[in-house]
Amino acid sequence: MKKILKNIEGDRAIWAIVVFMALLSFMPVYSASTNLVYVANSGTTTYHLVKHVILLFFGFLIIYGVHKVPYRYFSGGSVLMLPLVVVLLIVTLSKGTVIGGANASRWIQIPFIGVGFQTSTLAGVVLMIFVARYLAKNKEKTIYFKESLWKLWLPVAITLAFILPANFSTTAIIFSMVLLLTFLGGYPFKYLASIIGMGIVALVLFVLIAKAFPNAMHNRVDTWISRIENFSDKNAEEGYQVEKAKIAIASGGLQGRGPGKSVQKNFLPQSSSDFIFAIIVEEYGLIFGALTVILMYLLLLIRILVAAKKATTIFATLLIIGVGLPIIFQAIINMAVAVNLFPVTGQTLPLISSGGTSIWMTCFAIGIILSVTAEKEKIIDIENEDNPLDILHEAID
Repeated sequence: MKKILKNIEGDRAIWAIVVFMALLSFMPVYSASTNLVYVANSGTTTYHLVKHVILLFFGFLIIYGVHKVPYRYFSGGSVLMLPLVVVLLIVTLSKGTVIGGANASRWIQIPFIGVGFQTSTLAGVVLMIFVARYLAKNKEKTIYFKESLWKLWLPVAITLAFILPANFSTTAIIFSMVLLLTFLGGYPFKYLASIIGMGIVALVLFVLIAKAFPNAMHNRVDTWISRIENFSDKNAEEGYQVEKAKIAIASGGLQGRGPGKSVQKNFLPQSSSDFIFAIIVEEYGLIFGALTVILMYLLLLIRILVAAKKATTIFATLLIIGVGLPIIFQAIINMAVAVNLFPVTGQTLPLISSGGTSIWMTCFAIGIILSVTAEKEKIIDIENEDNPLDILHEAID
């Protein structure tokens, strides 16, 4: 253990936050998994807790392995990975499987280990690295709109086009994060306005085609429309999930019912993943439960911004922002859905919800951030090393 701790590099605060959030997830996942046991007839609560622990263990192995890779390698790696990601998205869209009763065409099953892999999460990370690479390489150059359409936006469009049919919320998050990253990276705002317009037109066309030819491809357009209509119509009856989530939060109050004493976990679908925040509030209350979770994400955001500011290259700064901010954004959306401030999206709570792909891809992103901060530490150590010539001069003096 001492040898492992000695080899850990990068921002220690980020390490501490991630470890604390992982430990924080154990009891809520164990408690909320009763819904899977008694409703979905899937294993036991102990089984789901052990599975969650194992997934987190491999997640931390991913963090450790990735943070040892020099961050500059991710630049070229994104170019090589993007075509592979597109192929995986096509395979997923055509041969996707159902996980936990959820809609098909989102996951592919990993052979031999029985874990579903949601390829869109990998696509999001790779795409953000690819965009950061483009912006860094063209930071000192004049960006021409037509040229950027082919080199930047075409790969982005192709990737998002294969995520959209089965997962609108993930598509919207990735597209929003790409827009934010390009804006921060100095991409001309007048061009971004055109890109947003083109994105809206493409989305409208897709919806119209999907409604006109519903059997032409896997899509969830009717589900999107239904969720948006229910959310925007204040007189409409609330969705079952949101209703149970609000009951859980209200019954938790300030202090909560106590660990394992949630009632709504028995009725709330996806209680250990998409709606785990509601279960945390019901069992641990607004003060210890909700505020602790929010504080952890706030601290992680602060450390991500600090790391981005201290980065020594433009690519490093954009890389940290590109893979780090989506984690915080996803967490905000998850919590907003639970309190009915946002339509139901199916986004998990990073590092806390159960689920293999979400945990692993979040850990992959964290590892990239730590890789950048580790590189910064090495530079500082080299600069602080005693120069033999300086020692000689001091001795002579």
